[in-house]
Amino acid sequence: MDFYNVGKIVNTHGIRGEVRVMPTTDFVDERFAPGQNLYLKQAGEPLQLTVGTARQHKGFILVKFVGYDNINDVQAFRDHELMVSGADQQPLADGQYYYHQIIGLAVKTVDGEAVGTIKEILSPGANDVWVVQRAGKQDLLLPVIDDVVKDVDLDNGEVTVELMEGLE
Repeated sequence: MDFYNVGKIVNTHGIRGEVRVMPTTDFVDERFAPGQNLYLKQAGEPLQLTVGTARQHKGFILVKFVGYDNINDVQAFRDHELMVSGADQQPLADGQYYYHQIIGLAVKTVDGEAVGTIKEILSPGANDVWVVQRAGKQDLLLPVIDDVVKDVDLDNGEVTVELMEGLE
């Protein structure tokens, strides 16, 4: 089964078993809704946890898991990633992609020239930026805008781009 990160437990909160989570998902309300299953990344098999309660607090999500009612029960969860199974991922609208779908795609220009491979995605502000690793050159930063990204073909594992002046 595939798992995808949705947040990181950065600390405990209080003595009643709540943990402070830094979310890394666009679907905070759905992922941390009561009754949702999350998986704690650990050595060996991930530990399945069920969300009991969740609430916003100072930029974090405070989450209490069913059956974990004491700080001692959740102390070991600190600095661990929370994940969702691939089967529980939300469907996206056309033209939207999960990071794991984009990373690793080959990039080519509209003229068919190979550019490199997407190795990382940055989210600095208004739009994402794809970091393209190129052979023998510095990484290329591609803004994810309609003027640059012309086509994303997941089936063939490639992205077609038009390199605007100043990008290289």
